[in-house]
Amino acid sequence: MSIEITNNKNTSPYAKKHPIWTVVIVELLLLIIMFAAGAYATIKKVDDATLPVLIAFIPIAIALIIYLSWKRRWRYMGFRPLLEIPKRGWLYYLPFVAVLAAISASGFKEVTSSELLYFLGFTLLVGFVEETVYRGLILKALLNKSIPTAVITSSVLFGITHLLNMLSGQNLLDTIMQIIYALLIGAALSLLIIKNNNILPLILFHFIHNLIRFLSPEVAGTSINTPVIMDGLVILILLAQCIWIASSLKKKTKAIT
Repeated sequence: MSIEITNNKNTSPYAKKHPIWTVVIVELLLLIIMFAAGAYATIKKVDDATLPVLIAFIPIAIALIIYLSWKRRWRYMGFRPLLEIPKRGWLYYLPFVAVLAAISASGFKEVTSSELLYFLGFTLLVGFVEETVYRGLILKALLNKSIPTAVITSSVLFGITHLLNMLSGQNLLDTIMQIIYALLIGAALSLLIIKNNNILPLILFHFIHNLIRFLSPEVAGTSINTPVIMDGLVILILLAQCIWIASSLKKKTKAIT
């Protein structure tokens, strides 16, 4: 499966010849848009930490939809029927179920129906944009280099981007924890799309994960405040998942060669 996506004919000529510059351009554009949205929110003295992300991600989502439709690259980016995932391939998503159960352990706060609808729309938007950018555009471009380069670089960039949360008032400790989460989750998601070549389960997990965080009684904005023991458990689960998937990919590559 990994050999198929690295050699996919739908790869754009520029991304194939200049994968590093493609990644740099995509990441810079994303950061510029997010900085601009953050600056606007600061000038307007907006208290809602989600608004800058909303302002930035709506135009990005529209641009992605137009681009993927115009270039006919929905399937190439992993937007494929779930039935195409092999039965055994579904096993590799099971650790995500454990992660979601762990972060749900503290329960949920009471919200109004309008707040719930807002959180649903917001987290779905974030899941679509971030997965399409990091596990789609960036990872697919870097696969022209190698699988390790694609996984590591896309995960690191995903983690670095979350540093922007400091601009919305998040403290340093919470931001560091979020970067660790982002790195590990990014690595697991990257390995999974290489394994099964389907982005839909990744968007679904990203969406549910963020929704639970927002609905947690201990969450304020985008901060992560779950108990240390639970955080450690989630990290161990994600590490085990990454090792498991990477091992299966290594065996598959050896079998092909």
